[in-house]
Amino acid sequence: MKKTLKLLRLTYYSVYLTAIIAAFSGYTILKNGLTIDPKSDTGVTLQSILILFIIGSIPLTLATFNRMTKKWAELNNIDEKIIKYRRAGIIRIIIIGLGLILGVVFFYVMQSQSMIFIAGIAAVALFFCKPSENKIIIDLKLEESENE
Repeated sequence: MKKTLKLLRLTYYSVYLTAIIAAFSGYTILKNGLTIDPKSDTGVTLQSILILFIIGSIPLTLATFNRMTKKWAELNNIDEKIIKYRRAGIIRIIIIGLGLILGVVFFYVMQSQSMIFIAGIAAVALFFCKPSENKIIIDLKLEESENE
């Protein structure tokens, strides 16, 4: 379980590091004058796609992960539980992190205030994905399995 926790934490903090790099890159792009007008067809389309992605992916990802952990908690093999949890946890962090990173990039490229709010929503959702040992134990009901 320590290996799983370490890998999930690495993924989690890598998303935030990537968002910081995206902010720096976006600032550099903005300084060079490469922008998209948020009111142009391209700007409206990109904003709409990101908003729909965030609105759809966050609840879907969190709900699916929660439903799957309940299913995995019923498995008898602890190693199998942890492997499935690790794989799904990484996918969950990446999907939600993608919204954060794209929100930061689009904020700089389009200079649209709504994009920073979208990035903020994704950052809050990502906070709920922060891995911890207690969370894994509770989600997979590992204490009950070890006592049996």
